Amino acid sequence: MPLTRSNSSSASDFRTAGQEQLSLALIGARNHALHLASQFEKAPAVHSQALQLLGHAAWFQEWWIARNVQRGLGQGCDGSAARLASIDPRADDTWRVPCAHGSAGTKVDTAKLPDDAHTRTYLLETLETTLELLEKAGDSDAGLYFFRLALFHEDRTAEELLILAQGQGQELPVQLPGPGAQREPLLVPATRWRTGFGAGEGFAFDNEQPAFDDPVPEFEIDAQAVCWAQFVEFVDDGGYDHENLWHPDGWAWLSQKAALEGRRAPRFVDQIGVASGAVMQTRFGKPRRMLGGQCATHLSWFEADAWARWAGRRLPTEVEWEVAAHVALRRGFHWGDVWEWTASTFRPYPGFKPGPWVDYSQAAFGSQKVLRGASFATPARIRSSRFRHFAAPEQDGLFCGFRSCGI
Repeated sequence: MPLTRSNSSSASDFRTAGQEQLSLALIGARNHALHLASQFEKAPAVHSQALQLLGHAAWFQEWWIARNVQRGLGQGCDGSAARLASIDPRADDTWRVPCAHGSAGTKVDTAKLPDDAHTRTYLLETLETTLELLEKAGDSDAGLYFFRLALFHEDRTAEELLILAQGQGQELPVQLPGPGAQREPLLVPATRWRTGFGAGEGFAFDNEQPAFDDPVPEFEIDAQAVCWAQFVEFVDDGGYDHENLWHPDGWAWLSQKAALEGRRAPRFVDQIGVASGAVMQTRFGKPRRMLGGQCATHLSWFEADAWARWAGRRLPTEVEWEVAAHVALRRGFHWGDVWEWTASTFRPYPGFKPGPWVDYSQAAFGSQKVLRGASFATPARIRSSRFRHFAAPEQDGLFCGFRSCGI
C-alpha cells in the first residue's frame, strides 16, 4: 500500500491547535514517523540514520519542553538558559545533532548510536512526558508555543525521512504526484499585502514575524510549477552548456558537478531529452519514467534561475508567490506537489526579533534562498502558503521545483 502523508488535520491547524488536538497530533506524528522508519529495517545503514532523525526529534521535544523550565513563557523564553537533566545521560551527545540526509546536515557516526531498542525507549518516554506536561499547559499561545513547535518539528521529521530514503536510493512504496492540468499564466493585480504574522494569530516562527504591509505591483505568474516537458526543452537547447544563462555562482557549481559526475540534468535524472521522448529519474531506488506534465523535481535554485533566464522569464519573489497562492487559488493557482524556489534571499522581516530557537533562522539569513509551498511529502497539517522554507541555492536533495513570472 502506498505511503501517504498524514491527513489527520486540516492545513495549518497546528498554529492554533489546542491541548486535545495537539495531543492527538503529536501521537499521530510520532506513529507516522515510526512507520516510515520501519520501512528501512532491511537496510541497516539507512535504518541507523532514520533512527538518528527520530532520536533527534525526541531530543528536540525533551529539550524545549520537559527540560525547559521556561517553556510556559513561549517566545519570551530565554533559549540559552540552563536546562534540566535528560532522562538519558547520553542524550545531548547522541541526538542533539540530526544526521546528514538529502539536505545540508552534519555527519554523524552512526556506528556510535544506541541500538534500536534503546532509541525506541527514549522515543516512548519523551513523548509520554510531553503529553503529561501538555495536560497542564493551559490554553494560551505562550503556554502551547513549544508543543506546537514540537509538532511542526515532528511532522517535518517525517518529510526528512522521505528525503533520506530518496537520497540513499531506498525503495519505498511512495505515490508520486501525477501530471497536472497545464493552465495559462495568471495575471495578479497590484495590491498592498500584509506579510507575516501579528500578535494573536497563534504560533509563528521568528522569521515569519512581525506582520508588515508590502506593496506588490501587478505581475504575471505560472498557474503551476514548471513541468518536465518544459524543462526538457531547456536541456535540449543546450541550457547546461551556455554560461550566459547561469548565475556566476551557479556556473561554478555546475562546472564542479560536471567535472565530478558529468552533470547535465537535474539530480537523480538518468536520461533526458526531446529526441528520446523521455525523462528517466530514479525515485526511491527505482528508475521511473516521468510524464511531461509532472513537476520537474530535484532542481537546485541555480537550475531554476537558469531555466527562467533561458525562457525570458524570472522566478517570483516570495511575497508574489504568497499573494498568488491566496488571491489566484480559485483561478487555477496550484501548489503542493513540490517546494518552489523563489527569487528571494532569506532575510529577516522588518522589526525581526530572534525567538528562543535562535539558530533556526539567523544562521541562514543572507546566504540561503526562500522556498514556498510544500511538497507531496509534507504532512497536510503543516502545509501553509505563509511558511518560509529556506535552503542553500545548490540544494537539490529536497523535493523541490519552481514556477516563473513574466518580466
